[in-house]
Amino acid sequence: MGACSAWGSRVPHFDPASTRSTLFRALLDAADLHGRGAPILEDPERSPLSYGRLILGSLVIGGRLAALTRRGDTVGVLLPNVNAVALVLFGLNAFGRVPALLNFTAGLKNLRSAVATVEIQTVVTSRRFIESGRLDDVIAGLSEPPETGRPVRIVYLEDLRKELTSLDKLRGVMSSWFARWTHARHALSPDEAGVVLFTSGSEGRPKAVVLSNANLLANVRQIEAHIGAPPLVPSQIVLNPLPVFHSYGLTGGLLLGVLVGMRVVLYPSPLHYRQIPKMAKAVGATVLFGTDTFLQGWAKAAEPGDLDSVTLVVAGAERVKEQTREMWRASGAVILEGYGATECSPVIAVNQTFDNRPGTVGRFLPGMEHRLEAVEGLHEGGRLFVRGPNVMAGYVLPDRPGVLVPPAGGWHDTGDIVGVDQDGFVSIQGRARRFAKIGGEMVSLAAIETLAQALWPGATHVAVSLADARKGEQIVLVTDRAEADRAALAAYAKAQGYPELWAPKAVLVTASIPVLGSGKIDFAGAAEMVKSLRPLL
Repeated sequence: MGACSAWGSRVPHFDPASTRSTLFRALLDAADLHGRGAPILEDPERSPLSYGRLILGSLVIGGRLAALTRRGDTVGVLLPNVNAVALVLFGLNAFGRVPALLNFTAGLKNLRSAVATVEIQTVVTSRRFIESGRLDDVIAGLSEPPETGRPVRIVYLEDLRKELTSLDKLRGVMSSWFARWTHARHALSPDEAGVVLFTSGSEGRPKAVVLSNANLLANVRQIEAHIGAPPLVPSQIVLNPLPVFHSYGLTGGLLLGVLVGMRVVLYPSPLHYRQIPKMAKAVGATVLFGTDTFLQGWAKAAEPGDLDSVTLVVAGAERVKEQTREMWRASGAVILEGYGATECSPVIAVNQTFDNRPGTVGRFLPGMEHRLEAVEGLHEGGRLFVRGPNVMAGYVLPDRPGVLVPPAGGWHDTGDIVGVDQDGFVSIQGRARRFAKIGGEMVSLAAIETLAQALWPGATHVAVSLADARKGEQIVLVTDRAEADRAALAAYAKAQGYPELWAPKAVLVTASIPVLGSGKIDFAGAAEMVKSLRPLL
């Protein structure tokens, strides 16, 4: 099934021509539209940057980094969600360098693998961040020659600022006056790399995902067209606690706001449950990006009035629980659940304020094609493949450093099993690898988690499959519900009319469920926990 369908008359307008640019040129266009004096970006330091200051700062920092690197170089960026990460991102893009946003929560092994995969020779960071994050060992490990044998240079922003001369500052001001000319001399093309991100590495070493300038701009314009006004207008204030080393935090939480004209407030960690609601109140945030795990945490920690200004919550990365919706509904906010993948810049589908169907992730964004491939043992839905202007330029794999591998025919295999109803709404049934085949039938682990959630709301549940000599696979439910037990879940499943094979073989109660830095459940971590305790189950 392609993008054209029964609901085609309601597909929002998306102009492919709007993607034929670069991130920095799109920033200049936004500044021209909204005015260089308009405040557009701030962080907990509460020192807002206007478009003009963002452009000037980007050119100054970008110019200094350009003197240390070559056009087309991939430059590692190891920074939290603060203004500086936007200055470095746009600054590198302005001078034709490619920022590779490094996940500082991934551990030294994965970081060294990432550096080697895309042949990074320079990493930009901050002494203050390294000290506060206790990342000295990481920096020491990155400074050693990676698998390529080439040493990695660590560049600290504080040192760059100290080295700035009056002449450098004057050149920066002049460059900002002639920013389009300066950029034109160095810019990469729309179809060349805009950023490099990395997969989580849960199945091995992380793969690099190369997103072109056009990919990123396409997704921004697709989201803008799909959700539309009034939600996405310059009067909105976006609070983004999600790290920009994940595509959701980068595109949704930073690029969308800055390029559409909505003031963006960056916050360095989504784990600061008490501080984020207070930040929302302090800045008058109206739009908030999050995952279900974080949305629950923020709502529970909020004091009366903290979240009153928030009217729109965009949720992704994991299924939104009904309890989460109720918590935010009480605050007066609407949750729009969406779905995406890093390889798609990342948004593939999202609900709309005027057509919001809870339990689904909305319709596909304009300009996207999709097809479903049948899965043996599964009677509904299929494996989702997508193609469109936001689909990545390609992977760079750890065993082939520096070599771009484009998606075959432009199609990306999401690895997700989904259903699409007659109105075009997409329902996620689970990852293909998150199905267990029991007695020839495919059983969704996500569906079992939903079943457990209905019985024990307020807790977190993860279903894990294990090899079983007799039935092929068996399921263990990991939960932080203290009184959870298998008999109760089996009885509840039977009462709801579910087959007996949906009942997990065992229920494992744990103090906490492992979570990744992105806010997603760490399924690999949960599986390892179950395997280590298997003899006791």
